[in-house]
Amino acid sequence: MKSHRIDLTARLPQVSAEELLAGFVPTARFGRASFENYRPNPEFPSQAAAVSELRRFVTEVAQPKRASWNPFVRRKNEGAGRYLDGGFGVGKTHLLAASWHEFDGRKAFLSFQELLYTIGVLGRVRAAEAFGGYRLLAIDEFELDDPGNTHMASTFLGELMPAGTHVITTSNTEPGQLGQGRFNASDFERQIMGIAARFEMLPVDGPDYRQRGAQLMPPLSGAQLDALEDHLASGGVGYARLSWAELERHLLRVHPARFTKLLEGVGAVLLDGLAPIENQNSALRLVHFVDKVYDLNLRFAASGSSLDVLFSPTYRSGAYAKKYSRCLSRLSELLSEAGEILELR
Repeated sequence: MKSHRIDLTARLPQVSAEELLAGFVPTARFGRASFENYRPNPEFPSQAAAVSELRRFVTEVAQPKRASWNPFVRRKNEGAGRYLDGGFGVGKTHLLAASWHEFDGRKAFLSFQELLYTIGVLGRVRAAEAFGGYRLLAIDEFELDDPGNTHMASTFLGELMPAGTHVITTSNTEPGQLGQGRFNASDFERQIMGIAARFEMLPVDGPDYRQRGAQLMPPLSGAQLDALEDHLASGGVGYARLSWAELERHLLRVHPARFTKLLEGVGAVLLDGLAPIENQNSALRLVHFVDKVYDLNLRFAASGSSLDVLFSPTYRSGAYAKKYSRCLSRLSELLSEAGEILELR
């Protein structure tokens, strides 16, 4: 009955640069996202306004500008940028994916963290060459957490956008406030303002649809996890079940750029013994892993400690606070979905 169980710890995936780039498309959760199936909240007009502007933008930038007839006038064909700013769960990623689907041209869809990991794997020069052929980059969750990624983002955008690559990005922070509260942003004001100047901000206001109540969902009991495993196995779903300790160790062995490959063929991840994470490196690996599970539209469930104690107070409110908040929001939604499956069995 458990023949569909997959051992994640036996996987040490390798990914070529070509495979990496080919994978930068909207994942299963947003594979059919469109402007038509986005439902703007009428109480927050900025949502409908963002839809209208993005529709206009992707149509306009898909048309290459014609060269000027005047030989003394050099028409700039620089890439333009749009920056979706809003809180968690207001549909920014849906709008980003809808823009990607609507755009007619060579394009890539990836998270900001994936972009940084890719630059790290390929190197700055090779990454700029690889992405230079794209007309549109759709970058989710843009955030400057430290001086390193501030410099990397400034250099990367400074090379691609003047050459004609257009960028749409989402964030939980206004462009001019990037980096504040995370590091001494005043030392990098020129770079941060340079990044901000490349974008026109589109606010997306509204409540977090993932958190209709104030409480995070509780983890499952061991018996509930067993029942969910039986349900998945009987339905022929490929799933991984392992302890949090095993997953924590394994995620430290696999480069985050390869997490998608790690989860290939997996339909669900079941974790036993979720526990408070003292090591911030492990915490950040889990954040990216949960992002992949969520974006790939996989099932997820866990037993063990409650979500509110998962990330240690020693780092939870620091530079990566918004990453942890997003992770908890997504984990809570995934646990809610798991509970619904058990109720419907």
